[in-house]
Formats: sequence, C-alpha cells, structure tokens
Amino acid sequence: MPDTTAGPWCKLGFALAGIIFVVDQLAKWIITYPLQLQQRDVIDLLPIFRLQWVENRGVSMGLLTASGETGRWLLVALTVGLSIGVILWLWRERSRDDAIALGLILGGALGNVLDRVRFGYVLDYADLHFGPISPFLVFNVGDAAITIGVLLLIIRALFVREGKSGKEVKDA
Repeated sequence: MPDTTAGPWCKLGFALAGIIFVVDQLAKWIITYPLQLQQRDVIDLLPIFRLQWVENRGVSMGLLTASGETGRWLLVALTVGLSIGVILWLWRERSRDDAIALGLILGGALGNVLDRVRFGYVLDYADLHFGPISPFLVFNVGDAAITIGVLLLIIRALFVREGKSGKEVKDA
C-alpha cells in the first residue's frame, strides 16, 4: 500500500503557493483598478520594463489558444488537472527544495486558472525588453513563479541527486 502521509515540507509548499496566488491576484488588481491599464495602454516604468495589457487566451508562449468557450473551459480543465497533479506531488514530496518549486508552480497555476474562469483569459502585463528586442513574452507574477518553479525542478533533476544517507550530493 502506498504511503499517503504528508511530506515534511508540504506545509511550506502550500504556504508558498498561497502567497504566490495572493501576490499574483493583488498585482493584477493593481494593474486593472488603481493603474487602470487597459488594452493598447503602455506604461513605461524603466528603459527596459513596461506595463502592457495582454489578454492571454492560450497557455505558455501563446500555445493552445482557446478560440471559444469550449476551448476556454478545456484549458481550465487541463490546468486544474495539472494543478491536482502538483498538489498530489507536493503532498508527498520529501525534499524542501522540490516543495518550494512545486509551491511556486501551484500558486502561479491557480492564479491563472482563476483569471481564465473569471475573465476567459489570463491577464499578462509585465514586459521586459531591451530596446526593440523583446526576448520574453508579456507575463505576470503567476507565469514568473511557474517558470522559476519548473526551472528549479529541472536543475535539481539534472544536477542534484540524493545520496544513500538522504543528503544531497552535487554531481561533478
């Protein structure tokens, strides 16, 4: 029978997910109401950073764009399903670092799910650019958290392994 006890770091991961969710939604509220950013608006904050309203009707990098209500709700279902998978993984995770990464992913995903349910799109607003070069798509706090969490998991999977004593051993 599989072990169903919570991992020692699941509370940390869930707390981080909650913080990311709240910060993501707060940032989107500030963009929408106090700053009143709207479509086609641009607010230059720094020479390399501006706020720009983008309604993302797809997933990362504009993939799987939902072209109607059916597509919208299929994306909601897909994201909820992935979030449930992350919740189950986080519940059983024994590594603090992986629990942190999973918390980042979960918080960002839930923030984006709420947007898609409420509005039919995910509000993206952060545009990091270098002159005319825009190496990143317009993103939000949730997107950044998901990206950082996935990168942490990949880096740990490639470069860190658990020794027999349970301590991390970095590969040379």
